Amino acid sequence: MAKIVIENLFNKEITTRQSERKVIELIHENYIDWMHACGKKGRCTTCKMEVISGMENLAPLTGHEQIFREDGRLKAHQRLSCQAKLLKGTLIIRVAEENKFPHLTYSN
Repeated sequence: MAKIVIENLFNKEITTRQSERKVIELIHENYIDWMHACGKKGRCTTCKMEVISGMENLAPLTGHEQIFREDGRLKAHQRLSCQAKLLKGTLIIRVAEENKFPHLTYSN
């Protein structure tokens, strides 16, 4: 079983028995709004997540993520939720400050 905890959404928990699923798919299947301006294609960084812990539970960087990392648009503790696949274990993340929706209330 794998689990995602979204820290700044009041520690919202998502659990799944399925492995190798994109993080954004799991988030959206649980009716949580998460920005994705390019339609989940890895062409922008609006779905960026800050990984607090559990980076080792994600598949390696995709080519799109590597390009953004080299350009300085994706820091070492960040991944694109539309590209990163959760393999196992627990992933604790936060919505990046610049990608928060105005209609949602976030916790600290």
